[in-house]
Amino acid sequence: MADAKREIERKYESDDSGLPDLTGVGGVASVLDKGLVELDATYYDTPDERLAAAGLTLRHRTGGTDAGWHLKLPVAPGVRDEIRAPLSDTVPDEIAALVRSRVRGTALVPVVRLRSARDLRHLVGTDGTLLAEASVDTVSAERLNRAGGTAQWTEIEVELADGADPAVLDQVDKRLRKAGVRPSSAPSKLARALEQTGGTRTRAARRAQPATAADHVLAYLREQRDVLLECDPAVRRDVPDSVHRMRVATRRMRSTFRTYGTVLDPAVTGPLAAELKWLAGELGADRDQEVLAEHLTTALDGLPPDLVVGPVRHRVTGWATNRHTHTRGHLIAVLDSARHLALLDTLDALLADPPLRKKATRPPDKVLAKAVRKDLARVSRLITEALALPPGQDRDLALHDARKKAKRTRYAAEAAIPALGAPARKLAKSMKSLTSLLGEHQDSVMARHTLRELSAVAHAAGESAFTYGLLYGREEQRAATAEAELPGLWSKIGSGPSV
Repeated sequence: MADAKREIERKYESDDSGLPDLTGVGGVASVLDKGLVELDATYYDTPDERLAAAGLTLRHRTGGTDAGWHLKLPVAPGVRDEIRAPLSDTVPDEIAALVRSRVRGTALVPVVRLRSARDLRHLVGTDGTLLAEASVDTVSAERLNRAGGTAQWTEIEVELADGADPAVLDQVDKRLRKAGVRPSSAPSKLARALEQTGGTRTRAARRAQPATAADHVLAYLREQRDVLLECDPAVRRDVPDSVHRMRVATRRMRSTFRTYGTVLDPAVTGPLAAELKWLAGELGADRDQEVLAEHLTTALDGLPPDLVVGPVRHRVTGWATNRHTHTRGHLIAVLDSARHLALLDTLDALLADPPLRKKATRPPDKVLAKAVRKDLARVSRLITEALALPPGQDRDLALHDARKKAKRTRYAAEAAIPALGAPARKLAKSMKSLTSLLGEHQDSVMARHTLRELSAVAHAAGESAFTYGLLYGREEQRAATAEAELPGLWSKIGSGPSV
């Protein structure tokens, strides 16, 4: 089984002076010499090195205390999540799944072999607690997958111990810089090896600044595509908020295709938008349940104990757990499906060779502004129609439609911000406020539906339905409050500046 570890480290260039004395730095009471450790790692990637381009590293390493397969996923500069699995002849299934959205049907092959002689030190506190590991690594790199060469270098690496204060790294950094040591120009050993052995750049080349309407739309779509790929392993690992982020990326792409139909040909983007809608629906089964479960649990926590009659909490928790277990398994199957992988291939192909229309090459200000205003007009019409309806199911449905269109307008405005500036930014912010209020209303609709279901089950089991009815009434009030606030908010939005 694979396990995960948050890796926080900093890398530095090293010369013959080695590691300066770190005693007394950042709470370091003593520096323990742990001797020389021999490490031998083979790094795997696709032949076109997709993992390296995305900042991911996959290796098979022997030596040291953590021999095995390691997959490192970037979190922030100097911070990575390292997924570990035991040694085996082939990439373990649980690790292969985490790179599937990048690799798809392409084989993983050895690309670089790194052999390191690690002179290891433990930095410990006054009570003997490990604060960090510092090492001087003498590295030999050999290119394996193309006509590259070899390289050698020495570097200093300082890695924070589990549970230690990150401020330790800041203090060590000051000491190293004072001693003349400078941060490494490469984010990882693999990145340096690829560069020095004749490999490709490990990061995508910087694109030219957007100039046409198409440039802006495509830049926004690429950002969302990248989020989709970054979230895939996080969703598989059940990282909090990963499903939500992935779902929002699909929505943003769908909205962009629909709003900017004068830039990208809808005849081509339409089928892809339909597939993105399918994926969003699959992601939503888990996300919507997660949000609703949190809300109902919080609502129960807010009730006085004497108003919680019967095993209400047990039923809510059981409902949430059973639904989550079911949807989790289904969602992983979706991410592994041929349909999902084909969607990613189609998206990449479209971004590589976009179906541009006549207005695509025009200056962005007028083209994007016109499309955003058109979306905003639809929102205005739907809000007006919804407020004219009496409270009830028809109004609930109308407000839900208005919410979906407001989201689309928000995403359209986001895509236009680099071209339109402050007006688009203000509109995106206004649409976010509107969708938040309408989201409160829709969440109440869904909560009441679930409470009716749970109440019926409880009643059939001979339990009191009192608490479910109490919560239902509070949800009705929640919806009424949102509806009462809507006219004022919409009036404020409508009177503000437009794009």
